[in-house]
Amino acid sequence: MPTARLTLDPGFRVGTVDRRLFGSFVEHMGRTVYTGIHEPGHPAADADGFRTDVLDLVRELGVTLVRYPGGNFVSNHRWEDGVGPREERPTRLDLAWRSIETNAFGLNEFMAWTARAGVEPMMALNLGTRGTAEALALLEYANHPGGTAHSELRRSHGVPDPHGIRMWCLGNELDGPWQMGHKTAHEYGRLAAETARAMKRFDPSLELVACGSSNAHIDTFASWEATVLEHTYEFVDHISLHAYYDPESTDADSFLASAAEMDRMIDAITATADHVGARVRSRKKIKLSFDEWNVWYQGRFGGEDSLEWQTAPRLIEDVYDVTDAVVVGSLLITLLRHADRIGAACQAQLANVIAPIMTEPGGPAWRQTIFHPFARTARHARGTVLRVEPDSPVIDTERHGEVPALWATATHDEESGEIALFAVNRDRASALATTVDLRSFPGARVVEHLVLADDDPTAVNTADRPDRVRPRPVDGTRTDGETLTVDLPPVSWTMVRLATR
Repeated sequence: MPTARLTLDPGFRVGTVDRRLFGSFVEHMGRTVYTGIHEPGHPAADADGFRTDVLDLVRELGVTLVRYPGGNFVSNHRWEDGVGPREERPTRLDLAWRSIETNAFGLNEFMAWTARAGVEPMMALNLGTRGTAEALALLEYANHPGGTAHSELRRSHGVPDPHGIRMWCLGNELDGPWQMGHKTAHEYGRLAAETARAMKRFDPSLELVACGSSNAHIDTFASWEATVLEHTYEFVDHISLHAYYDPESTDADSFLASAAEMDRMIDAITATADHVGARVRSRKKIKLSFDEWNVWYQGRFGGEDSLEWQTAPRLIEDVYDVTDAVVVGSLLITLLRHADRIGAACQAQLANVIAPIMTEPGGPAWRQTIFHPFARTARHARGTVLRVEPDSPVIDTERHGEVPALWATATHDEESGEIALFAVNRDRASALATTVDLRSFPGARVVEHLVLADDDPTAVNTADRPDRVRPRPVDGTRTDGETLTVDLPPVSWTMVRLATR
């Protein structure tokens, strides 16, 4: 059996785990909102129409932050359409996903849902077909206590207290020609800077996210960020990254190594942001907001032009297998390995649309395979991320060249004394005997060892078999006080929790 080694030492640190790394995304797209999180009349719906079965799963998933209302949807969205009496709200055409938007669920419903779910909102602004004035109107409506036109409008809608939204995205993917209001980097940079300047005048404590590239393969990648940040560096706190990984666009080994591409993307944008910071002579470090990421069978989607005008259509409802879950686990490992610079991250999306949670209208909700590595990582990755440099066999991939079979990270919570080790074996053929050096944590003992793997890596969860794929406990794992040895099955995600006192 091939072997690998790694060392855990509290003296080698990456950074502190920001709880906002475990964010998600709710867009008015497909069935994410309607029959996803919101379905009046469902047997499990509460008085506000929120599906309590989905809320229970959201809490179990450990989501901390939710981005809303888009995504491509936001770039032609009028926020005013989704507030006030429902019977007076207009029905609109959503050009992004060629859908009919009823606006039955809007800003105030979303904020009530976030309170029920116990998550922080991350609000996206329309800087595609609208601009600074409309952004400020929304900010006043959402965050000003009262006594002004828009804050009193909110109060008249039955929301007496301000929402207090702290984190705002300055548009979405405006580098992409598919976006309503697509702009050049200079056009967007100027608009984002002026909007950010005005928003900071309203409240200097707001956290603002400038649009980065929509993906790492677009022609303007990195040059877009450089130009945008030259305009906005003084006013924004984050630059966004988006990435999706398609299992069918490459060979199996390259897909299993998708985290290598995410890793390079983070390094590239970090370097670009720091270069601009040096040029403008700023001591501030721009954080990264990886506010769209996931596995997506993108090649199966026929494109927006293939869609017919419908309300809440079944759109991009990918069913995830064991391999997809292992890749999601490896992407979470990568985000943690960059905890010093990533201030937020959002897996897209939360329900039904490329999602960890699936629902049926009037029926059940269940966990997809990708639910499990996210939920366990969100629950147990706390404290400080340790710098882990595995010594591992390599796998030769078509897209990424040689990559280590073992991809791993660990966190150490000094308050509780707990260590959480997260590891993925990318090898499709061989298990990996992995030795963990614990000499810097004498007396550490195993409290939990879980593995997500299956003899059939294409196994999935369904409404009829919702628990077909889930992490399984491994009994009898022990340390000798200085060393831990675990066998990682082929194509597997593993978590080991250790107590140090």
